[in-house]
Amino acid sequence: MTREDPDWHDFNSVRVLALAGGVGGAKLVSGLAELLGERLTVLVNTADDFIHLGFHISPDLDTVMYTLAGIANQQTGWGVADETWSFMTEVERLGGPTWFRLGDRDLATHALRTERLRRGDSLTAITDDLCCVLGVRPRVLPMSDDSVRTIVHSDAGTLSFQDYFVRLKCKPKVSAFSFNGAASARYNAKLGDLSRESHRLAIIICPSNPYVSIDPILALPGLREWIGRSGAPVVAVSPIVGGVAIKGPAAKMMQELGHASSALSVAQHYQRLAHGIVVDEADRGAAPRMMQLGLRVGITQSVMRTQADRVMLARECLALAKELRCK
Repeated sequence: MTREDPDWHDFNSVRVLALAGGVGGAKLVSGLAELLGERLTVLVNTADDFIHLGFHISPDLDTVMYTLAGIANQQTGWGVADETWSFMTEVERLGGPTWFRLGDRDLATHALRTERLRRGDSLTAITDDLCCVLGVRPRVLPMSDDSVRTIVHSDAGTLSFQDYFVRLKCKPKVSAFSFNGAASARYNAKLGDLSRESHRLAIIICPSNPYVSIDPILALPGLREWIGRSGAPVVAVSPIVGGVAIKGPAAKMMQELGHASSALSVAQHYQRLAHGIVVDEADRGAAPRMMQLGLRVGITQSVMRTQADRVMLARECLALAKELRCK
């Protein structure tokens, strides 16, 4: 690859694979989608999936899908905008569990997904169809069509992820995470479509929780090797800004696992996979140590309060990928 390569001159033909899970990942994906449209593929964590009230719930897939469709609930950070709650009100009246709330509009997605899975359709095919109906241009892929489930090891015992995250509100102290089913799961076969265009591919690890959103994806056998073979520049984005997680328990998890809550810890977590990292201006002082790890560092305002912020961060990620590709 030379500096004059036309594929990387203005990004008009560059393709991006984004690894994502949760709200932070969905926000950056939204910015990337505005720049790339259908040239963006999003590989989404599904280790948070679980069965609740008989429905197959895919929280991270839905957060990404609803965000790209422009219907995400900005107040809650999950679910659909302009939601109503008649279903949950009736569940409560009948004595059912209400710790995981399902809105009436959101429930339609879960019901259709559950019925099609019961008929034997793949999660990939179902997600494709839902995205098509919702007008989502990028390709949204579950990380696998096989079942993988995050297990939280904590001072409250061994917990399923949603029990820890939602029911217990992340209060237990964590000691480790494991991913049941990962050893025998296959990463999404549709990634093969990107292999044929690896010369113009960039991979972006979104500012999602490294331990419970990105690590489950990377735990799939062969995926790290596929990323290495692609020859694509890999850019990670820190979800930690000035020692604080913008959203969620990532900083708490870092501390409980014996790591500093810092962008440098994120860089160390990804150093064997990523070639570069984008951090916030608040973490500029850590850049020299990140460079000692062998990482190129992009520094910008990374807190995404508006859609313009999302697009700006997406541009920074693409610029760093270009720098890495053309070096």
